[in-house]
Amino acid sequence: MTTQDTTAQDMATPSATADNTSIVTAAFAALTETGDTDAVARVLTDDFVHHRPDGTARTRAEWLAAVRGSLEHIAGMEVTVLHLLADGDHVLLHSRRRLPAGPEITVVDIMRFEDGRIAEAWELIEPTAEAQAHLTWWS
Repeated sequence: MTTQDTTAQDMATPSATADNTSIVTAAFAALTETGDTDAVARVLTDDFVHHRPDGTARTRAEWLAAVRGSLEHIAGMEVTVLHLLADGDHVLLHSRRRLPAGPEITVVDIMRFEDGRIAEAWELIEPTAEAQAHLTWWS
């Protein structure tokens, strides 16, 4: 495990941290409640990057296209936000999501802010029913 030094200019003010949390909350609600991808697009930087666990990444345009393409499949999804945490220029959203006819998944979204907009995002998705099996990945 490594640690990273944080300089004074890298630290967000408490007000900026609260603003970042509010931005995530509003954009996530607009997307999951009404499918409003424009609300999400407005809070992404032009050079936004979406990182995946397999090492692939999507540009802003690619990620928004994928989200728009998934709206039909996620209609009626129930979302429970378990944690919403902010530290400096990062916001973490931990949630459980369930489609009407699908399995429950647990999702962790980590977003890095730059000048009041989301510049990067990382997303981890795990089928909740498989979580127990993943506790022993090291054996």
